[in-house]
Amino acid sequence: MDSGAGEYGMARFGFLVVLMGLWRFSDACPESCTCSISRIVCIDSEPGIEDFPVLTLDDMENITEIHIANQNRLFDISDSSLRNYINLRNLTITKTRLTSISSDAFYNNTRLQYVNLRDNNLSMLSWRTFQNFNISYPLLLAGNPLDCVCENLWIKLRLQEEMESSELTCTDERGVTMDFATLTPPDCVVPKVEVIPKTVTEMEGGNAQAVCTASGSPVPLIQWNLDMLSTHFEIESLDMENSLSLTGLSPDDNGKVIVCSAENMVGQDEATLLLNILFPPTIQHLLSPERDHHWCIPFTVTGNPKPVLHWYHENKLLEEQDYIRTMIHESTENEDHGCLQLVNPTHIHNGEYRLVAKNEFGRDEKTVLAQFIDPPNISHPDDDYYPDPPLPPLDDSVAVYVVVGIAGVALTGCVLMVIILKYGRNSKFGIKGSSSVISNDDDSASPLHHVSNGNNTPSSSEMGPDAVIIGMTKIPVIENPQYFRNSGSMLKSDTFVHHIKRHNIVLKRELGEGAFGKVFLAECYNLVPDQEKIHVAVKTLKEATESGRADFYREAELLTNLQHEHIVTFYGVCVESDPLIMVFEYMKHGDLNKFLRSHGPDAVLMADGQHSILVELTQSQMLHIAQQIAAGMVYLASQHFVHRDLATRNCLVGENLLVKIGDFGMSRDVYSTDYYRVGGHTMLPIRWMPPESIMYRRFTTESDVWSLGVVLWEIFTYGKQPWYQLSNNEVIECITQVRVLQRPRTCPKEVYDLMLGCW
Repeated sequence: MDSGAGEYGMARFGFLVVLMGLWRFSDACPESCTCSISRIVCIDSEPGIEDFPVLTLDDMENITEIHIANQNRLFDISDSSLRNYINLRNLTITKTRLTSISSDAFYNNTRLQYVNLRDNNLSMLSWRTFQNFNISYPLLLAGNPLDCVCENLWIKLRLQEEMESSELTCTDERGVTMDFATLTPPDCVVPKVEVIPKTVTEMEGGNAQAVCTASGSPVPLIQWNLDMLSTHFEIESLDMENSLSLTGLSPDDNGKVIVCSAENMVGQDEATLLLNILFPPTIQHLLSPERDHHWCIPFTVTGNPKPVLHWYHENKLLEEQDYIRTMIHESTENEDHGCLQLVNPTHIHNGEYRLVAKNEFGRDEKTVLAQFIDPPNISHPDDDYYPDPPLPPLDDSVAVYVVVGIAGVALTGCVLMVIILKYGRNSKFGIKGSSSVISNDDDSASPLHHVSNGNNTPSSSEMGPDAVIIGMTKIPVIENPQYFRNSGSMLKSDTFVHHIKRHNIVLKRELGEGAFGKVFLAECYNLVPDQEKIHVAVKTLKEATESGRADFYREAELLTNLQHEHIVTFYGVCVESDPLIMVFEYMKHGDLNKFLRSHGPDAVLMADGQHSILVELTQSQMLHIAQQIAAGMVYLASQHFVHRDLATRNCLVGENLLVKIGDFGMSRDVYSTDYYRVGGHTMLPIRWMPPESIMYRRFTTESDVWSLGVVLWEIFTYGKQPWYQLSNNEVIECITQVRVLQRPRTCPKEVYDLMLGCW
């Protein structure tokens, strides 16, 4: 099939998909409501609604605003009514017969910014309804027949500094209406709680006791949060006091914070108890040496207080120096994970290593045999290069998925290699702008010169400001004309750039900023047939100089030619006035690096304190991501394009784990530590570059294949920075000596073999 017919077929298929999506959306939207991509409005009283509209899960997740009015059959909001509207920001329910709201009604709606509940039939409203997030906006309740009762006193405390409070009234048991600000029900006091002592310091196996005392009226309910506690406990309850007895204190509970809470109908208060459990050291793991940039003997040690560590080599105390020292990579309340690092060890360092850990309560020791070898090449015996414990066996269905995924990645890699053989030596374009990739001039391939001692050592002035010092050797990093300079284009002669009217673009919020200008989330009207508006990402040009405009148009023509399911869609430009704008497809979940980190073992560090329901990515999902990126790179190679900055930060994630290659130019600002600054202005992604790209003026399809291998490594480490433990100069030294990244702990051997094949 020719490319024109293929594109026509894909367009027709996409059109049918859009039609099916619109049909599904309109079918699920109630008759009294209007539903768009991000908004639901229900204001028609007939036939009316009894509950919130139930759309598809994806459609509900896209809704940010709901407006409901004039509904005579809406009486309550249950726990499940808004459960799937997780991105809801604005909620208006007015002039309905709403009488009750469940205490967990807004449990999943942590992004709410505006709540308007005016003119309904609410007589009582619990503080528990809003306990899952901090309300920093007015809560509009005027026009409701609120009762002057203790259950509603929290509203007065919440609104006492807001203008809304002057409009609120309540009705007492005699039917008398009064200003809400004067509400003072008898025996109605917010709880206060105190825990004594605040910290427990005891030996493991010992016992401890703490008392939680509360005040408030009505009498508050006192509770200890003990769900994650390993130590045996008993609770003795009195009216205003709870006594917690801990027996056989477990070291697993060291550093844990136990919360005591007291709540009544007026509100809630909390206090904490910190457990400081003392125990002697235990060396849990002491493993055989592993090779990374340097040799490393890994260990895991527990103990409180933190134990002091001493190493012995052949029963002789080891004096730590710059070339042999203890490195702690990760530290928690109970454990230290680290290694004994040895820089360039020789045969004299072979032998028995003994680790001794001591604190004031005891000691532990373990030994391991070390046999050091010369720096490895990329072909490693399995026993030397795979020190990680074997991965747990998968069940049959997951195993099949993984095997199929590995086969898919392997097949894509094979196709990529074929294309390299066919096109690699003739690549003429980079995705940042078209230019010659390989020059036949002598100076374009001049190798890197390592100059040591002698009269021929060039001075720093001779080598220029872009030289890099590695060890005692200064290496000139050559500016690559393909990476920094635009040249003639070989775009299709019939390239047509779609022009979009300025009034059809409505900016919503800023997504980021790069050297070129800002990127915004926007709504674009009349862009897709039969769809009023869609979300897009727009890239603006900060300075519309003559050269800047020329680059802008050249890039627009280049992007117009890229049409693939795993390349971010370029819709067109808007050049009616400054700033000049490029319009791209909007990918909901942002860049892949952030997505990986927020779905990995360290996701809690990315949550910003918010309630998170994100789950860790599985191996099959990581393989699916890798296959999509490989497919996109196969397409770029077939089109004679060289990306030159392939990394997870430059890939975007959409719905249903759809991954596309794209770069809005923001990554060099957001991920500045991923780039190496040369000469004060040039930024190089050296951690993703092969030796020939660092040492010579050479960016080819082959160098993109190297970067693809690094991207696979990023995926299976949940977004870690390659060579994260090394400085930029050490990374350059490491790569130019043909050393490679170690196999990630979660990576199957077959996938790591693919990485090695890329390198």
